Amino acid sequence: MNRASEADWERLAKTVTGRVLRPGDAGFRASSAPFNTRFASVTPAGVLSVADHADVAHALAWARDTGVGLVARSGGHSYAGHSVNTGLVIDLRALDTVSADGSTGLVTAAGGARTADVYAALQPHEMAFALGNGASVGLAGLTLGGGSAATSRTLGLTADALVSTTLMTADGQVLTCDDRQNPDLYWACRGGGGGNFGINLSFTFQARPVADVSTCLLLWDGADAPAALAAFAAVQEAAGHAPDAFSVRLGVSTAAGRDPVVSAVGLHLGPENELRELLAPVLAAAPPVRADIAARTFWEAKDYLLHETSAGAFAARTNFACAPLPDEAVAAVLARLADWPGSGNPDGCGLALYTWGGAINRVAPDATAFVHRDARFLVSMDTSWAEHDAPAAVEAGLRWLAGLREALAPYVGQGAYQNFIDPDLPDWRTAYYGANYPRLVEIKERVDPDRVFTFGQAIGS
Repeated sequence: MNRASEADWERLAKTVTGRVLRPGDAGFRASSAPFNTRFASVTPAGVLSVADHADVAHALAWARDTGVGLVARSGGHSYAGHSVNTGLVIDLRALDTVSADGSTGLVTAAGGARTADVYAALQPHEMAFALGNGASVGLAGLTLGGGSAATSRTLGLTADALVSTTLMTADGQVLTCDDRQNPDLYWACRGGGGGNFGINLSFTFQARPVADVSTCLLLWDGADAPAALAAFAAVQEAAGHAPDAFSVRLGVSTAAGRDPVVSAVGLHLGPENELRELLAPVLAAAPPVRADIAARTFWEAKDYLLHETSAGAFAARTNFACAPLPDEAVAAVLARLADWPGSGNPDGCGLALYTWGGAINRVAPDATAFVHRDARFLVSMDTSWAEHDAPAAVEAGLRWLAGLREALAPYVGQGAYQNFIDPDLPDWRTAYYGANYPRLVEIKERVDPDRVFTFGQAIGS
């Protein structure tokens, strides 16, 4: 019902060690503003910045008692704004400790830790597991939805490195979930999506040693259609024959007042000479206007690959492809870019192709909740807009995005990536979870029968 009296809120504030923030309080917006400002109008009734696990338990009990809806938040990067609601937001960011054991490779992170916190703990031990390319992304959401990175063809998904998680259920129970204790919940927490089964208080991962690497940045003039087509074909061909140590993000993008650009940003878990050899056919078939190929430490490469976006609103659609996009598909994308209606957001619009396969595909589709184990590429399409853009311009951008997805439909599968959650996706249950969805619903009904944890695309909704 999302209605609690002032006395109820005062009671919560007196019960917890952390701070309860209400609209108008200092720090309220920072604790509740969504990463995607498309959902900036959603304002919680209150935010609890928890200080410890007891605060989480108190918040759950209070929400059940008052009927106020709740969501847990760490990084707040939900593409669909699901880390904010109109009830109570449980802000976990103060629970951000990370410990790493170099002798065993085990890494334990609290539920509010962000990617930057984890990297800081990993670097002294020269080890890693797959982490995203955004420093402020919450580890919890990344892991629970699968989690991919430039290292995933070798190291697997973030969820594949998870060996244990501690989960607080809606009734306040604290459960250890691994392959021996609560194995169904452990299965569900590896790809079943965040915010569905409880609040994850900690995660333990198995990291692996890393050594020096090499990176590349290649750029082509996207307005030169033959060059763009040749670049897409050559990079996809090279990726298809490359070892698991190589991965690339191949993209084409544009923004208001700018010509389209084709880019290939790659990581090779090996020396520069090997990377140059892998890229030689690409450079010969489609000479770029810029080529930056260099040896780096793993940590320099992590910073080089860091992906930050401009402030503003956006929408994204995803699919998986089991084969490279043919020339006619790329030509359709270039044609759609020319028809983009424009916006005031410098991020503009575009398409990105992330190389998958390798270690990701060596896990059976039903071994974890993450079902997308046959994909060779993750395909992501997006459009963005600014706060001052008119509603008609926003709607035009969304129609453009839907048209781009329709143009690519013959070349991609029906699956979609749950970590790039899409509130406009109609058949999301099948698209995100495929044949694993019924088992997820059974687990949800067992651990959260009252649907305390719910949102627009929650399991069982």
